[in-house]
Amino acid sequence: MEFVLLLAGLAGLWLGTEATIRGAVGVAERFGVPEFVIGLAILSVGSDLPELAIAIDAAIKNLQSGQTSDVVVGSALGSCLAQIGLVLGVSGFFHRLTLPGKAVYQHGSVLLGSLVLLALFAFDGYIALTEGIAMVVVYVIYLIMLLSNDGNGDGGIGRHADGKLIALIAYLVVGLAIVSGSAELTVSSATKVAVRFGWEQSVIAILLIGLGSSLPELSISVVAAIKRRAHLSIGNLVGSNIFDTLVPIGVAATISGLDFDRGMLLFELPALFALSALVLLFFKGKEGIRKREAWIIIGIYVLYAATKIVNM
Repeated sequence: MEFVLLLAGLAGLWLGTEATIRGAVGVAERFGVPEFVIGLAILSVGSDLPELAIAIDAAIKNLQSGQTSDVVVGSALGSCLAQIGLVLGVSGFFHRLTLPGKAVYQHGSVLLGSLVLLALFAFDGYIALTEGIAMVVVYVIYLIMLLSNDGNGDGGIGRHADGKLIALIAYLVVGLAIVSGSAELTVSSATKVAVRFGWEQSVIAILLIGLGSSLPELSISVVAAIKRRAHLSIGNLVGSNIFDTLVPIGVAATISGLDFDRGMLLFELPALFALSALVLLFFKGKEGIRKREAWIIIGIYVLYAATKIVNM
């Protein structure tokens, strides 16, 4: 029964996020926000609501029991791995993905720098309140800088969003409500599943919750790639990984300091850094990410997931 409730929670996160994104993108398009900025800032934040909601709910539970730190960290890192590995790889099958060199350096350096910052804070096995605040501040500064520039040269979407503004706002409100309730169901049921089967919470969070909460990014990025809007797809994924690295863990740490499992420090973080660096290296090349590179990225993620399952 707990497993069914976990799947229901993940489904609710996906549905709520879809509604939220529809409202957010609709409002952004009405005001002519550039496509790359929509991907990096609006879609990435919107599609990462599941991770943030899960982190907040788990952090509140952590205040009571002190046993949900692995859910917070595992779901954030698991989502990053699924997005940069599986989701980006699948998107590369539908359309060649490229980025201007300037964007690779600017946003790639922020992505890798965020992982280094997280590793430094987690090195002693604990992320304190002040460190959590610092992580959130870093992301806010990045977001302000992003929104203050021209989106790396992308023009606006060039069309008006369908529906009235009040309807788009309603999508936002309803979507956020669904995400909030689904996060509570996901965290509580995931904890019970781990206890029932004797699995580590970190494994459940990394593989199941991390992959499940990446469904919004998968649907957004694949559709964007099919429609040959590569910058929207890539911006969503890069922005999502920057957000997931800093905000869910940072916000949760400000609510309740987080224990950081040494296994994740020595395995998940290096794996995520290496995979992110490889993806950025592909983007630096003239051809970007084609089917060959997509196969390599997906293969690395599958190898990682298989390693985690074997060692459960």
